[in-house]
Amino acid sequence: MVFLDPVGQVVQQRWADAALAVAFEDLAPVSAFPVIPGRRWGPGLWWSSTTGRHVSAGSNAMRTQLIVLDRDPRVTALAGRPARLLWRNPRGQVRSWVPQLFARYTDGTALLADCPSHPDTGGERALNAARAVAEACAHIGWTYRRLPPLDDILAANLKWLAGYRHPRNAGPTGLTAAVLEAFARPRPLIEGAEATGDPIAVLPAVFHALWHRQLTADLETPLHERVLIGPQGWSGPGKTEGAG
Repeated sequence: MVFLDPVGQVVQQRWADAALAVAFEDLAPVSAFPVIPGRRWGPGLWWSSTTGRHVSAGSNAMRTQLIVLDRDPRVTALAGRPARLLWRNPRGQVRSWVPQLFARYTDGTALLADCPSHPDTGGERALNAARAVAEACAHIGWTYRRLPPLDDILAANLKWLAGYRHPRNAGPTGLTAAVLEAFARPRPLIEGAEATGDPIAVLPAVFHALWHRQLTADLETPLHERVLIGPQGWSGPGKTEGAG
């Protein structure tokens, strides 16, 4: 494994040793995300509500997967391209790959992932690398995945809720408690907001609570003012939590 230490020096270390000793969630990208002419969305930064820090993102597909992981209660830290893996193929040739995403879980294990915009993105080289990285991860109890694109409606709903992920959207002291009480029994979004106060002030707190899974809704159907909102863990009509 190759990575940059905290002062920016290149370090190469045995995979199993590095995975045990290195906090990859704290490292800068080992290489920059490419800028591809003609694409509408280029490299940028995602502010993580999990860590309160920015994570490098290289594409719209990657940003969408960051949203999913940032909302996952099992995830404690995130990083973009923190390490390059090197190995020899059966013919003895050196090969390398830089997974796009790193996520640390509450149990100390980790996920390395790529975020293809289509199943065949990257071609045969990417698929060969996926097999090698998955095998390396399996040896140490980690996971590697090529994360499939989200359904358009689910992705749109999560992006909307992500706009309210910052703590400032929880509103003044006591508002979150009032919002949770208003939706202690499932009811339409607008009804619960109006029962709590001025919807202009209350709705950001509702969306913030939905982002943090304090409230529940069916995110696989479009969000609208009559969508049913219920308490945490409510299993209402349809699939309530399409990502996690």
